[in-house]
Amino acid sequence: MVGEAVRVGKSGASMPGVRTSGAGLSGARGPSADRGYALRAHADSQWAGPPSPAAAGSLPVELAAFEGVVDPATLRQAARRAREIGVGGDEVLRTAGVVEEADATRALAARLGVPVGDAAALKVPDGETARGLLRTGLALQARPDGPPDSFIAVQGRAVRRVARALRADPGLARRTRLIAPSALRRHLMDTHGEMLAEAATTDLVTARPAASAATLRPLRLVIAGAAAGATVLGGLFFADPAMALLLVQAVLSLIFLSWIVLRLAGCAYTPPEDPELDLEERRLPVYSVLVPLYREAAVVPRLVTALSALDYPPEKLDIKLVVEADDHETRAAIAATRLPAFMEEVAVANRGPRTKPKALDVALAFARGQYVAIYDAEDEPEPDQLRRALAAFRAGGRDVACVQARLAVDNGEESWISGHFQAEYAGQFDVLLPVLAGLGLPILLGGTSNHFRRDVLEQVGAWDPFNVTEDADLGIRLARAGWRTAVISSSTFEEAPISLSAWLKQRTRWLKGWMQTILVHARHPRTLVRDLGGEATAAFALLTAGPLAAALVHPFCLALLARDMALGVIGLPCTSMAEVITSALTYTTLLVGYAGTALTNLAGLGRRGIMGRWTVVATIPFYWLLLSAAAWRAFFELIRRPHHWDKTEHGLSRRARALRNTASAPPQHSPAAAWY
Repeated sequence: MVGEAVRVGKSGASMPGVRTSGAGLSGARGPSADRGYALRAHADSQWAGPPSPAAAGSLPVELAAFEGVVDPATLRQAARRAREIGVGGDEVLRTAGVVEEADATRALAARLGVPVGDAAALKVPDGETARGLLRTGLALQARPDGPPDSFIAVQGRAVRRVARALRADPGLARRTRLIAPSALRRHLMDTHGEMLAEAATTDLVTARPAASAATLRPLRLVIAGAAAGATVLGGLFFADPAMALLLVQAVLSLIFLSWIVLRLAGCAYTPPEDPELDLEERRLPVYSVLVPLYREAAVVPRLVTALSALDYPPEKLDIKLVVEADDHETRAAIAATRLPAFMEEVAVANRGPRTKPKALDVALAFARGQYVAIYDAEDEPEPDQLRRALAAFRAGGRDVACVQARLAVDNGEESWISGHFQAEYAGQFDVLLPVLAGLGLPILLGGTSNHFRRDVLEQVGAWDPFNVTEDADLGIRLARAGWRTAVISSSTFEEAPISLSAWLKQRTRWLKGWMQTILVHARHPRTLVRDLGGEATAAFALLTAGPLAAALVHPFCLALLARDMALGVIGLPCTSMAEVITSALTYTTLLVGYAGTALTNLAGLGRRGIMGRWTVVATIPFYWLLLSAAAWRAFFELIRRPHHWDKTEHGLSRRARALRNTASAPPQHSPAAAWY
């Protein structure tokens, strides 16, 4: 046992709310009401003005504030832990559940000799000012009779800088107010939520109108494209119908077959090993994790468990559960769950499109980290994924702005549709993406398990709130700005849709978003080629137009094959060379498409250790027909409601899902486990 009780000042009364025993260091929390009263009493009794170096003793000021409140052995352990991982001692105490943030702020204010400020007293005129305040934690409020008051939301080592400034200018204490960082965030969320949502909605479209899907006019583009195509093809058909049909078939087949060749190249490519995980704890940066949730109450408890298992110093974790302000069911589930100190809710006001990218843009302003990761509500990342992403950033050099982890479906045996989804994901993330990264080509990011350098993310405009596949668009925008994306072998396990209706809604949205991404980036072709270069532009065209062309044209190829079979002309001599080539392209496209997809998916499944999925292989033609239905549905939805986000419901899988880790490093489950 570290100690039996804690003393408040000189009164001799114990403080039951502050943990000092071994049980407290394990991360458990005690009653907060008694704790708050005790710390307030201590703060009132210890008002002694700015601390001197001698008064602080051997403890840094952010820990010296708790002398007489937390027993000396606990403070020494917190100081040692803080030195080892490079944070402030008060952050260690809060993360371990020894003190609450509001109580810690009162104790720090008392030690610094400044009053505790009220966040409600802040006058914040607009969303941009609110974001600046979230970024700096400093607000100046004008006074009619002298210099402005300073409201400071501070914690950790930054407290030491404040203490030095107060010692250098004792008069500054009268103009300084200390506020709890979380209190500031809650206040701005409550009072300026709509302003922040409005700013997130308009930032990209205002700064770079051509980069946002908000400025697309799909119907106008479709009419213009149809008119141009009809003019060209009409003339060709009038001159030589057979050659016109051959030309269309040849162009589409070339695009599709090139896409298949790129996927087959991934089957022969051996990705390099991930960089070594040799980062010192002190050198690990603060890492923010954004998790958007909408109507996801059922998955909240498991999500919190999965994120709490991340192997990263909890004092340097900053996890935001991003939820719509009017999603009362999900918010109630979050409120009913005991969140760790490094996890909090961000409520997004209902202003602008109700989309995942808009929610992420709002939440980014509340994030503290130098690096930002995105997970979905049903995700279970391998515990060491943040460390492996950081190792990839360091090994890849300064031009690596994003690291994509691999996504893996873990309920592929639950239904026929989830089996195909699993195979598709294996082909995409275990076969195609590694070869794209190896060749330095653009990558259409997956919607989750993306890790970003925050400064670069903000520099390129973050997410487009109006693009329903914001991940694919952002991947191309990063490439156009000269940044690279690396791929690591660390996996995030996901739940695939188990019903056809859920799959169709999700796939329609994905394909619609790819159409948006093509239209956005191809609206100025010369600029696109100049930004990406010829090879990367061709790869972008293949990665987007290839699967879209396959999905849209596939039914017509099957219809042509069915017609020839019905007429009994397969194998009979053709009447013209154009007919020969058209038939050859049709059959070749079908056969190579089916075979290439089967080989790619089987290779991906094999790398996952999953064998014997022959039912999936045998039914690829039927699955492709579903893809075609989704593609045509996406095309018409692009015209009618381009920015509509069809929500995918999670938590429906009946399979028990166990947390996994393929790395050698065990997860650190307890915030205070490293103290001993």
